[in-house]
Amino acid sequence: MSGLGILFDVIISVLIVIGASFALIGSWGMVRLPTLMERLHGPTKATTLGLGGMLVGSMLYFMLGEGQWALHELLISLFLFITAPISANMIAKVHLHELRTQGDDAVAGPAGRPAAPSDKANWATYEAPHADSVAATSES
Repeated sequence: MSGLGILFDVIISVLIVIGASFALIGSWGMVRLPTLMERLHGPTKATTLGLGGMLVGSMLYFMLGEGQWALHELLISLFLFITAPISANMIAKVHLHELRTQGDDAVAGPAGRPAAPSDKANWATYEAPHADSVAATSES
């Protein structure tokens, strides 16, 4: 085996081991952390990075070792890196909304109001549209 082949094997092995370590730490954090907002960090940050590292290592193995392009690993990595932050944001918003509807402003904080009142300014608040707003009249 040539020196370059050994270097490729070491790089691939390091990517897979580091990726597996991140995935293990992220999964462990999801199980062990006490609250939903803290548990959200495990799968969205560490586990996503770990799976990305393992998939890149797998992609390099098939590309350099087997001579085949493994594009599906790259597509899976891109899908994970795009969807994990979006799903974490949605889960966090639902959790904060649930806390606010239960009256727990100590944890979630009061629902913010836009600086300038207008019909289009309340699209991201947790309140229902006012009866005379554009959003309320267009839904009915």
